[in-house]
Amino acid sequence: MGDSGSRPPQLRPGRALAHTTGASGSGGSPHRSDSRSPQTPRGVRRPGPCGRLGTTPPVPGRPTFSLTALATLALLFAFLTWQAVVDSPLRRADERLGRAIADGPLPDRVAELLADLGNVTVAVPVLVVVLAYVAWRARRAGTSRWWLPTLAALVTMAAVPVLVIPLKEAVGRTGPPGMAGDGYYPSGHTATAAVAYGAAVLLLLPWLRGSYIRRELTIGYLVLVAFVGFGLVRRGYHWPLDVVASLVLSAMLLIALTVFLNSRRRQAG
Repeated sequence: MGDSGSRPPQLRPGRALAHTTGASGSGGSPHRSDSRSPQTPRGVRRPGPCGRLGTTPPVPGRPTFSLTALATLALLFAFLTWQAVVDSPLRRADERLGRAIADGPLPDRVAELLADLGNVTVAVPVLVVVLAYVAWRARRAGTSRWWLPTLAALVTMAAVPVLVIPLKEAVGRTGPPGMAGDGYYPSGHTATAAVAYGAAVLLLLPWLRGSYIRRELTIGYLVLVAFVGFGLVRRGYHWPLDVVASLVLSAMLLIALTVFLNSRRRQAG
């Protein structure tokens, strides 16, 4: 009777093991699953760009979304090209809209300035400066193959004349009143501005801090490209359909560049 009060309490083996660090079972430590292999993709997540959580490649749904977007834009571009070739109601409405915009109140000097932002001598140097800065930042940060995004952006830019010039010759659309010859579809100035400034934004975004500045830069890019297209129509250099088709073609090129850049970041992460 006296001995029973001095005996230490006996614990069952299962309950003792349940409270050891890393063990499984009820009442274990908060990290009781650390010793087990992950059972879902959530358990093997890796940090994404800028330190945010991502998923290990391939990311579900993204390749399919990109292919769907490219296919949709390709069909839209084919439709617009067909409408530019034939004497369709859309083409007649496009020419009426173009003449109305050309007679608009925007001063010619302002419209000319906006149109000039699509010149190769303006847009391409801006892209080169941004690419040099991004390459310097990536090399300084020790990024493997730091030169690949820059090369990809240059290839995307080089694809503009490779695609636009044959299309101009194949379609042979005449220009607005006062413009001689043909070959105005699609607009080369619009494509140059959209791809050059767009590629610069895509490469610059990962190096910017804060979502606000990223959002404002993207909005500024969209507004700038819209102004360039409007200036080209206002000055009578292109029909609106020429500009819209170039924007669709440029979006396809930028989506392809985005897919490549995202795959590079996932590999680096």
